[in-house]
Amino acid sequence: MSHEWNATLYHQISAPQVSWGKKVLARISLRGDETVLDAGCGTGRLTRDLLEALPRGKVVALDVSRNMIDAARAYLTPEFGDRVEFVTGDLLEMPFHEQFDGILSTASFHWVKDHDVLFAGLYRALRAGGWLCAQCGGHRNLDRFLTRVNTLMSTLPYQRYFQNFTSPWEFADPATTAVRLKSAGFEAIDTGSEEKPTPFDDPAEFQQFVASVVLRRHLERLPTGDLRGTFLGTLTSECAQAAPPLLLDYVRLNLQARKPL
Repeated sequence: MSHEWNATLYHQISAPQVSWGKKVLARISLRGDETVLDAGCGTGRLTRDLLEALPRGKVVALDVSRNMIDAARAYLTPEFGDRVEFVTGDLLEMPFHEQFDGILSTASFHWVKDHDVLFAGLYRALRAGGWLCAQCGGHRNLDRFLTRVNTLMSTLPYQRYFQNFTSPWEFADPATTAVRLKSAGFEAIDTGSEEKPTPFDDPAEFQQFVASVVLRRHLERLPTGDLRGTFLGTLTSECAQAAPPLLLDYVRLNLQARKPL
């Protein structure tokens, strides 16, 4: 499985993720001089807002995809220069130790299967009193959509390619997440979930978004462009005939916590 994304396309179609991320960022009270880790920065669209809120601060933008980091560097460096540093790296193998006043993350943690290791690394990366504010896919995220996907995966000619396929996501519930954060050492823990149903007006737009953002790991299992095309076409047609049509039933997990002083 590749860690790489089509960063150019993601930058163009990631409006839902960016809009949710702006609301997460609005929850944070900043002095303006902090050093903050953007954990899973993507192409840097939300990182820009974070940098603007830190006129005397610095951001380290981390992503596992080199394509994403390259796109973020091209997008942000001309305006923000050395106030933003870019790191290509895995969230489970972060090298940081007590370097950050805060950690922001949106639309990333659900791609990490081991949240215990993830939270331990985030805790280690924070300075004493540092904060964590994040949002990701939560329990029951995309349930209705993924039920259709799983049914299609079990039919011919796709069935053979999805043998032993496991979900690429960890969609945790708020209670489990709170326990994991506490076990990592965090305090002042606040977790919750919210529904974010996301409709699309155009089948082609829906199919492009699903292919590029939601089902990347699934499509990697199909060996030809024709198979991927028919899989996506059938799925899009089914979703267009559903009520309501062309809807992704997103559920977001919100989490906030602090490292003790």
